[in-house]
Order: sequence, then C-alpha cells, then structure tokens
Amino acid sequence: MKLQLCPHFRNRGSTLIMTLFLSGAILMVLMSTLDWTQTNTTLAFRNNEYYRTIAVAEAATEQVVAQIESDYQWGGETEVKENLADYRALCPTASVTPAFANYAFNDGQGNSGKTYVEWLPPSAFKVLNSQYEGLYGYASTFRVISNARETTSRFNITGAVAQQFDVATIPLFQFAIFYNLDLEINPGADMGITGPTHSNQKIYLDPGATLTFYGDVTSANSINPTNKPGDPDGPRPGPFNFAPGVKSEGFRPSLNLPIGTNNTPDVVRQVVEIPPSSEDASSDMGKQRFYNKADLVIKIMDNTNIVTSGINDSFNTLVPTNQWTNFLNLKNTFVNRRESSKTVKVVEIDIAKLRKWSEAAYGSNGNQNILKQPTKLTNGEVQIVYVADLRWGSTNGSSEPGIRLVNGQVLPTKGLTIASPDPIYILGNYNTSTNSVNPTANPNSGGVGTTDTRYTRPAAVVGDAITVLSADWIDADSNDPLVDRDPVNTTVNAAFLAGIVQTVPGNYSGGVENFPRFLEDWSGVTFTYNGSMVVMYESRLAKAPWGRTGATVGHYNAPTRRWAFDTNFRDPTKLPPGTPMVRTLVRGAWAMIQPNSTNMVVVGP
Repeated sequence: MKLQLCPHFRNRGSTLIMTLFLSGAILMVLMSTLDWTQTNTTLAFRNNEYYRTIAVAEAATEQVVAQIESDYQWGGETEVKENLADYRALCPTASVTPAFANYAFNDGQGNSGKTYVEWLPPSAFKVLNSQYEGLYGYASTFRVISNARETTSRFNITGAVAQQFDVATIPLFQFAIFYNLDLEINPGADMGITGPTHSNQKIYLDPGATLTFYGDVTSANSINPTNKPGDPDGPRPGPFNFAPGVKSEGFRPSLNLPIGTNNTPDVVRQVVEIPPSSEDASSDMGKQRFYNKADLVIKIMDNTNIVTSGINDSFNTLVPTNQWTNFLNLKNTFVNRRESSKTVKVVEIDIAKLRKWSEAAYGSNGNQNILKQPTKLTNGEVQIVYVADLRWGSTNGSSEPGIRLVNGQVLPTKGLTIASPDPIYILGNYNTSTNSVNPTANPNSGGVGTTDTRYTRPAAVVGDAITVLSADWIDADSNDPLVDRDPVNTTVNAAFLAGIVQTVPGNYSGGVENFPRFLEDWSGVTFTYNGSMVVMYESRLAKAPWGRTGATVGHYNAPTRRWAFDTNFRDPTKLPPGTPMVRTLVRGAWAMIQPNSTNMVVVGP
C-alpha cells in the first residue's frame, strides 16, 4: 500500500524547497555584494589616500621650487647652486598646515625628512619651453622630488612627485616689443610684428589699419581689443590678427629685472641714472646700472668735463681733453618742435672717431697707456659708453639736454651700447655696415633698407627717449615749418630701450608705432628699423606728449615703417653689450613617479 501526500501538502513542500533555494541564492548574492562593496570601499579609500599623498608630495616640491625661484631672483644661478643643501632640508611642517603632522617625507634615497634636489648640467643658452616657448635664455635645469606617506593610515601608501624646471635669464632684447608700462599698438598703416611681444601691465590693440602678430603676445594683465581709456583717437576701424600658431595669452607671470622686490617703472628708471655714492655697485640695483657696466664714462658739467674709464678700473684712468675732444662735440644746438620748441644743447658723439680712438687706445699697434684696459674686456675695444649731461639735472626753461650720435654707420668690432639718462638723437644711418671704406657694400646703407642684418654689429641705444633724424637733417632748419624739414630714407639697426609719455585723458601716447620719435616730414619716406623696442619707464626730460601730424599743427609726419625684430639677438654672441636680462622660472615636466626613485618614470595609483 502506497502512501500518497495529498496535493495540498505536495505543493507546499515544493514551495518550501524553492523558497529555501532562493533564500540561499539571495544570501550568496548579498554576501557577494557586501564583499564587492567592501572591496570597492577599500579601493576607494586607498585611491583617495594615494592622491592625498600625491598632493602632499607636490606641496613639498612646491615649497622648494618657490624658494629656488626667490633665491634666483635675488642672486641668480650662483645663489641657487650654493643653497642646494638648504633646499634638500626643506619639508612641509605642521607649523605651515596642521595636516602635515600626519605625514612623513623622504627624498627617494632613504633619507627621512629630506627632499631630493639636483642641478642637471649643463647650463646653456637654449630655446625655452612651457610659457616661454620660442624665447632663448641662459637656463639651468633642476629636478625636485618628494616622497610622502600618511603615518596614521593602515595602507602605508607612499606617493612620489617629481618636478623638473629651468631657472632662466632672458635677455630683454629677445622681444620684438617689451613694455614695463601699458602697451598700446594702434598704427594708422598696415603693420606686422615679427617677434615676441610682452607687457608687464595691460595691452591695448586698437589699430587704424591691419595689425598682424607673427610672434606670441603675452601680458601680465589683460589683452584688450580696445583703445586705452583716455585715448581721444579711438575706437579705430582696423583689425588685428595673429598668424597661424601664434599664441595670445593674458595674465601671465611678469618678467622683472633682478633689481630687488620693487619693479615699478619709477624704480626701474634707476638703471639709466648715476648711482648715489652710498650705493654698493655689487647690490642688485648696482649690478643693473648701465653706469656700472660702462667701459667709458662721460660726464658733462658746468665748469668741467670728465671722461674716464669705467668701474672695472674704479674710474681711475682720466682721458685727456685733447683726446676726448676728438670724438665729443659740445658746440651744436637745434630746436625740438615736439618739446615746445625747446633748444637742445647737444653732447655729440662721433661714433666713427670714437671707434678709431678706441682701436688706437687698445689695439695691438696702439698706445696701451691712453686708457687702461678694463679687466672685463678681452680684445680691448670700448663696448659700453655711459654719457650724462649734468648741466641740467632736469629740463631748464627753454633748453634741455640731448645726446646725439653721428657717423654711426660702422660700429666697433664687438658692438656698441650707448646709455644715458638724457634724451638721445640718432642722426643718419646707424650700424648698417662693417666696411668703413665702402659702406655701400651693405644693402641697408643706402636707399630703402632691408631686414638683412648680416652686416651689422651688436648695438643698443638706451636713454630717456630716442629720436631718429635722417641724414638730411640740418640744425639751422630745425625750427622751420614742417614742409621745410625733408628727410631721406634712413636705416637704424639697434635695440632701443627708453621711456615714453603715457596716454592720459585727451592725449594718446603715440603707441609702439611712435616709440621712435621723429621731427621731420617723413611722408613717403622709409624708416627701416631692425632691433628690439623696450619701454621700461616714463620719460622724465623729453616729456612733451605725442603730437599730431600735419604741416600746420604737427612736429612730424610718420614714415613708411619697414620694421623687423633683429633675429641676431637670438644668438648670445650677437646680443648688444650690457643687454639687461630678466630672471624667471620656466616650468617643465611634472610627474607622479615610482616611490623611492630619482627617475622621472610616470606611474599611477
């Protein structure tokens, strides 16, 4: 006899079995889910901790980078290399941020409480990268590495960060245009800028014709597609554009001369002034003054004139009057119509005669006792001349000082920098040939010039303001109507560093297009310029505002501008003597690396 469950109980049993099976399956899924959740939570905590340690390690490297940058600004590469041991001892502490108390640091070489800091030779003049891509500079490469570990964590994770960067000294004449003031470029005729452009303040672009940049444009402030407030002539109708691949970036780091913590235009102006007697020539400012860089110092005074050797000879060698009068002329005057028709009493330097005198004084066949050779000169020619007319101090009624350079077609073999706190005038072609016998051998020396600077020598003109006078300039006609002051095509190949009169309400500065000043009717006449235009301060002596053009109201009419950045300045051997240089830190590689290593091999968490 077989026992049979009734259908009711049979169905209940099947349901129970199925329920138990499903419950087990759900439990297994739940346990797997909990395990997965726990694993992922652990991974998330571990991942978060890793990136915290990376952030802390980066903070350690940044502390060192900031100190290196500060020391480099103050003392240059030598100062940085002397302090490597001090940088290696730098680590973040709880006194900076309390959270750092929970971290241990090492340099990747087993040294606790240390940071890896190394100079990677050689230092060299090279193309820079990162934010200064395309510029050349004297650069030294450093690598900084920090390993950080959170001491209160169960994961015991070490994060390592490496940074590699350059500390670089960038010649100011690496720029086609460099302004320490607001920069305005508003030409009335088509204009192209062929090299890098930078301003430590704002840039205003409001051209009256097509303006094209062929080099990067950077600003420590904003780049504005408008005229500057106060400019009465804007807005203008012309477009501006950037050639393919050219960058335009605002709010970049400013580029400052290493003269101390204050780089305002008023302070920077001191580089062209005579230093006070109390100033140490080896101080930050002292090392940047052209007076202290000069091989030949000329001081024109009311009762006497002093021409001496430079600071390298402690100014001890006096050049006799019967020698300096050969290349200096104090007799000429002319009227500057821009400067309210003031009479300029000229200190005139005949460059050709200065060059011949220098060659005779220093040359192997010359009299070595004429002027003791400064120790920094290797082949003996005067390369930097500092000249100041101290009869004025400042503008004096209806007269003002002026330094004029004449016969400057051929410069000394090693080049020449003329620096002065006074306004400077260049008369005729300047630095257009290396051949004094047959100067027409150079295509720049006659007619319309070119961008061909093979025949030039390193040259700079540094002053309160710079005015170009053509070879047809006649002092006696300087106060005649504009139509009677006719120039001829003129070429100047030199870096310019000078001041400007800034835009104020009702008066436009004249912009970059009028940074070189003119006093003739240049209509239809070409001014060829190859160089670098640098504005570091305001003009203090030639301070009349930019004037209108035109035969009846103007002091000049604008030339046909044939301007270019002199690519010679990308070669350190062709930079003008005494070229001022800014110091900066150039960011390079950044990487999360393998802990306990000094190689920049990128790794992940």
